[in-house]
Amino acid sequence: MKKLFIAAIMSLSLLTTTAFAEIKIGIILGFTGPIESLTPGMRDSAKLAFKEASDSGSLLGGEKIKVLEADSTCIDAAAAQAGAEKLISDGVAAIMGADCSGVTKAIAENVAVPKGVVMVSPSATSPSLTDINDKGYFFRTAPSDARGGQILAQITKDRKIKSVAVTYEKSDYGQGLSDSYVSAAKALGIKVTAVASHENGKADYSAEVGVFASAGGDALVVLGYADQGGKGIIEAALDTGAFDTFILGDGMIADSLLAAFGTKLDKSFGSLPGAKDPKGRNAFADLAEAAGVNAGSAFTGQSYDAGALIVLAIQAGKSADRASIQKNLMAVANAPGTKIFPGELKKALDLLAKGKKVNYVGATGVEMTDVGEVTGSFEEREIKGGKFKTKKYR
Repeated sequence: MKKLFIAAIMSLSLLTTTAFAEIKIGIILGFTGPIESLTPGMRDSAKLAFKEASDSGSLLGGEKIKVLEADSTCIDAAAAQAGAEKLISDGVAAIMGADCSGVTKAIAENVAVPKGVVMVSPSATSPSLTDINDKGYFFRTAPSDARGGQILAQITKDRKIKSVAVTYEKSDYGQGLSDSYVSAAKALGIKVTAVASHENGKADYSAEVGVFASAGGDALVVLGYADQGGKGIIEAALDTGAFDTFILGDGMIADSLLAAFGTKLDKSFGSLPGAKDPKGRNAFADLAEAAGVNAGSAFTGQSYDAGALIVLAIQAGKSADRASIQKNLMAVANAPGTKIFPGELKKALDLLAKGKKVNYVGATGVEMTDVGEVTGSFEEREIKGGKFKTKKYR
């Protein structure tokens, strides 16, 4: 009888441990720095996916996700690497992030890949990330700027702008997007009067704007960050009357920019990775609205998708083992399999538990190339009445 009692206690202990088992997943984003106004929405969108999976009761038989956060700063590679090191030492199975291309590359090459930890970035768009030696551990749900620059140039052409000056954030992100845009713009017959980088953190950008004003152009292309140098460039241009039309890269599509300048930007427009398929886009918008998350903020859909892919890869391999996540992530991202949209993670988890295949389409139409990045679609936005308005998807 005593042995039976002990066995019963041990069984109960095992059941209790299983019921409260946790899978740690890291989120590393720039909670301080030049995109700090964007990152709360990105974090909260990823957490929507993690909560959906946890609440489903279907993740590895009922396990829950515990989110650990770290600050990438967006610009300080050493601080970003230290944050990632802390997440990994604390036992995360995978990382959602990072955000800006430079710190993302630093974390991938120096921390995550050497330690065999999957990273899924929702917003690192530099073309240089396509060719990093990631051993299959780095993925991204936002398309490369190699295509983003081409799209923005085509929008410029379609709006009948014949000449532009170009300023870009001095980083992997800014350089890559500038190179792509300038090349595409010239090929489309748009005159590029000047191209120059700008630094973040300056109090006055009138000297930089003076160079662009002297060169001339129908518009100033600003490929920077809305909470830092890009904002400063626009402020100086408006104050001096040098330009009143701005063409904005995705790092400039932020409500904080509108809060600063309002209707002064009503002639301006830009593009950012978006969701062409209305089914996924609308499903995510409904989820986000119910949770108080702004679905229209930049990279929110991509963040939900990044989180969802990690969860589904865990289920597909029946394990939160880091190598298992890497092995299974691409399989759940692409066909064949049942198409899965936002709000359908329980359905996906149940299918995977039965050995069925899923094809995660998600909020942004996920389909990954053989190097683990999406081709994606883009949203053209314009500013009307001091607010961003979607014109079309491309």
